[in-house]
Amino acid sequence: MVERQTSPSEQTPLIASAEDDPQSNVSSLRGLGIITSMGLLIFIQTTNMSIMTTAQSYIAADLDAFAEATWFTSAFMIAMSSVTPLSGRLSEIFTPRIYVTFSGLVLALGLFITAAAPTLAVFLLGRVVTGIGSGGLMSVAIILVLDLASPKRRGLYIGVINAGYTTGVASGAVLAGLLTPIVGWRFLFWIQAPAALVLGPLLSLALPTSPNDRGALTGSALRNSLVRIDYAGSFTLTLSVVLMLSSLASPQIPLWPIPVSLLLFGLFILIESNWASEPVIPVRLLRNRSVLLTCVAALGMMMARWAVLFFTPVYAMAVRGWSPASAGLILVPTNAGFGAGGLLVGWLHIRKASSYYISCLIIFILFAMATAALAFLSTPTSSAVVYLSVTFLDGLFAGSLMNYTLSHVLHLTNPELHYIVTSLVAMSRGFAGSFGSAIGGGFFARVLKSSLETGFSQHGLPPRPDLVRTLLGSPATVMQLTGLARLVAIQSYEHATRMLFLAGSALALGATVLQAGTGWRSGVNDKRQDDFGSDQEA
Repeated sequence: MVERQTSPSEQTPLIASAEDDPQSNVSSLRGLGIITSMGLLIFIQTTNMSIMTTAQSYIAADLDAFAEATWFTSAFMIAMSSVTPLSGRLSEIFTPRIYVTFSGLVLALGLFITAAAPTLAVFLLGRVVTGIGSGGLMSVAIILVLDLASPKRRGLYIGVINAGYTTGVASGAVLAGLLTPIVGWRFLFWIQAPAALVLGPLLSLALPTSPNDRGALTGSALRNSLVRIDYAGSFTLTLSVVLMLSSLASPQIPLWPIPVSLLLFGLFILIESNWASEPVIPVRLLRNRSVLLTCVAALGMMMARWAVLFFTPVYAMAVRGWSPASAGLILVPTNAGFGAGGLLVGWLHIRKASSYYISCLIIFILFAMATAALAFLSTPTSSAVVYLSVTFLDGLFAGSLMNYTLSHVLHLTNPELHYIVTSLVAMSRGFAGSFGSAIGGGFFARVLKSSLETGFSQHGLPPRPDLVRTLLGSPATVMQLTGLARLVAIQSYEHATRMLFLAGSALALGATVLQAGTGWRSGVNDKRQDDFGSDQEA
C-alpha cells in the first residue's frame, strides 16, 4: 500500500473522505459506530450543562456552598469555553482521532473527581476538568460532518448534532431531578465517568484513519506537533476569557479583572497578527464582515437561549412550586423544539449552498419575541400549557437559527475557508454557553439578592442574610418557607426571572441587527476574499 505524501494546510480535510481516498470509505457499520459514540459523548457533555439546574440545591446543602452555587455551572462552562477556541487548531495538529480520545479521557477524569469530591474546592476542580474535556467535542463533531458528509446532507447532519445537544441538555435536568432525591447527586457523576472513559477510544477506533494519524504520538512527529502549538496565543486568550467570565459571574462584580482581561485580549490579537505561525484564531478571517458579524450574532442569540435553558427550571421550582423532577421536565418541550427546528430546516429547506438572509432575520425576530413572551408569562398563575408552548417555540426558532446562520455564512465565504469558518462559528456558540451561564447567572443572582433584601425591608421583616444566602443557591428552599418570607422569595424569583428574560430578548434583537449586516451576496468570486484566501494559504 502506498501512502499519500501530502502536506496538510488549513483547508485540507482533517479526515479523508470517500471521494478523496477510496480506502477510507465509511461503511454503514463504521458510520453507526461514529454516530453512536459521538452522540453518547455529546449526551454526557450536554447533561453536565443542565444537570445543576435541578441538582444544585442538594449539592449546595451537602457541601455547605449556597453562596457559591452559581459556580457549579459557571466553573464547567468557563473551562469549556476557554478550551473551545483551541480545539479546532489542536484537532488539526494532532488529528481529530487523537484529540477526541484525549478529550474523552479528560472528561472521564473530571467526572471521577466531581463524584468523589469531599469539599467545594475539589468539586469545582472536577467541574473545571470536566469542562476542559468537553471543550473540543462540539468542534470535532462539526469537523466530522464537514469531512464525512456530502454538501447536500450537511444541513441534515448538523441538525442531528443540534438535536443531540438539546436532548442532552433536556435529559440532564430531568434525570437530575428524578434521581438526586433517590440515589444522591454523586451517583449522577459516577455513572457518567466510566462511560466517557470507554467512548473516547471507541470513537477513535470507528473514525477513518488518515496519513497524519500514523505515528502522530511517537518520536519526532510528536515533537513537531508540540512545536506547532501557539502557546503564547493559547495562554493569553484562555486567561482573558477566564478573567472576564469569572468577574461577570460573581454576585458582586470585581472590577480589576475586566481591564486586565481586555489588555490580555489585545495582547492575544497582537500575537496572532504578527508572530504566530499557526494562530489559534486566524485574526485576518475576523476582518471578513460576514464571518465576524455571524459569530457575534450567534454569541448574542445563544446567550439568550442559554438563559432560558438555565433558568426556566429554577423559575418552575421557586415560583410555581414544582418538584425538582417536574422542573426538569420543563426543558423537554423547549429542547424538542430546538431539535425539531434544526432538523426541519435541514431536511425541508437547506438543500443547497444558497443565501438564507431573509430566513435568518425573520427567525431572529421571532426568537426575540418568544423570549420576551416568556418574561411576561413567568408568573405563579400563568397557564402552564401556554408557558410550555412558548418554550417550545423559543427552542424551535433557536434550533432553526443554528442551521440557517451556519448555512448562510458558508454561502458568503469561499469553500476553501469553510473548515475555519465553521470552527469560528462553533467557538462563538460555545462561548455563548459560558457567557450565558456566567453573565446571566451573575445578573440573575445580583437582581435576586437585591430584590430579596428590598422585599424583606418593605414588609417590615428583619434582615436575614443567612436566608438570603440560602435562597441564592437553593430555589427549592422557597416552598419550605411560610408567611411573608415565602411571599417575598416568590416575588423576588419572579422579578429576577422576568428581568433576565427581558435582557435576553433585547440581546436577541441586537443580534438581529448584527445578522442583518452580514449581507446576502456570496463572496466566492469577490476579489478581496480571493486575496484573503491566498493570504491564508501563504
